[in-house]
Amino acid sequence: MTELSKKTCSACEIGAPLVPHDQQTDLLKDLDGWIIDDSDISKLIKEFKFKNYEQSISFANLIAELAEAQDHHPKITLEWGRVTLEWWSHKIKGLHMNDFICAAKSDETFHAL
Repeated sequence: MTELSKKTCSACEIGAPLVPHDQQTDLLKDLDGWIIDDSDISKLIKEFKFKNYEQSISFANLIAELAEAQDHHPKITLEWGRVTLEWWSHKIKGLHMNDFICAAKSDETFHAL
């Protein structure tokens, strides 16, 4: 369990601060295989691979439960043997600490399967 995965998301309001770029780079080091896509709005993205569709669905459902519990919701792309997650904060159009927390919690969920 990482320090990030032990944290809980806080309410993200319009005007909340974005995570500064240098801090994003440091936080990314604590995550396993995540990338930051800066092409439009900064997002944390990772593809998780599975042996079949059923495992993909199970993981996607666990992430949906995580999202509800944290009141922070990702884009989930579900495919045969693969789930891609994109975490970003819609209200502030970029990366908030919540995104890094949820990415760490997503990794923990994956490793618990």
